[in-house]
Amino acid sequence: MTSMPRGGAADVTAAVRRRRAVAAAGAVSAGLLVLSACDKPTPLSTITVGRSSVSSEASCGGEGKTLQTADLTKCLQDKDIKSIKVDPDETVRFGVDPKIADKRWTILMNGQPLTEDSDKTYRTVPGSVFFNAQYGAQGNSTVVSIKAADGKKGGTTVTGLWNFKFKKDD
Repeated sequence: MTSMPRGGAADVTAAVRRRRAVAAAGAVSAGLLVLSACDKPTPLSTITVGRSSVSSEASCGGEGKTLQTADLTKCLQDKDIKSIKVDPDETVRFGVDPKIADKRWTILMNGQPLTEDSDKTYRTVPGSVFFNAQYGAQGNSTVVSIKAADGKKGGTTVTGLWNFKFKKDD
């Protein structure tokens, strides 16, 4: 039979409690450290075609600061962008976060304006437009961007760009 000094069981329980408290404090500290390293996400932009949707945070900017022309050019050439198949007979629906709509936005196709700027959160465009040479389309894919502006109608200051690749789905 093992014998413990009087009060020994209480010391074991206290040690377990201390270890748990230290572990919990360590977990909370690690969690706060991870959260402090995270960037605030930019507003989302969503493309819907039929039953398919794709959403993305800004490819460039999106935090309300003005983007320089060189940054925009580089961003428009970005190859690592989300894609969606577009049937030319379907309607393409563009949805933006109210934070984007409040500052006005427009749809670009291959870097050129396709629509006038808007302060609405939702717009539609026929799918056939994105593969029509008359609108600057070439081949079976097109880069479509959502450009956030400075809040002035017809504004030229760009604050964010959301890029998507449309692939023709026959």
